[in-house]
Amino acid sequence: MKKIFHLETCKTCQKILKELEPFDGIELREIKSKGITLEELEEMRALTDSYESLFSRRAMLFRQRGLNNQQLSEDDFKGLILEHYTFLKRPLVVVDDQIFIGNAKKQVEGAKVALHA
Repeated sequence: MKKIFHLETCKTCQKILKELEPFDGIELREIKSKGITLEELEEMRALTDSYESLFSRRAMLFRQRGLNNQQLSEDDFKGLILEHYTFLKRPLVVVDDQIFIGNAKKQVEGAKVALHA
């Protein structure tokens, strides 16, 4: 399975998607229009150490809701990601049993290698 979860309107995602091309055999999942399913989130979680690692603290709603002043649990992170697409750190690339989360250079380079191996 090769999937890229991204936000179409995000300039950073757009830039990274151009770097990751071509997309032969890769499913592009735009998260604003479809959201994240529980099954997808649990598959992602199985490939990483926590729901927190999948969570974006840069989301505007994070500060607007005062979540930055709260101690959040794993269940909180999971629920927030399922509630609103903006809480998923992106882009998020899943290649079989590997996951690459966010826009750090190391993550993007790893995703590029894995996608085109």
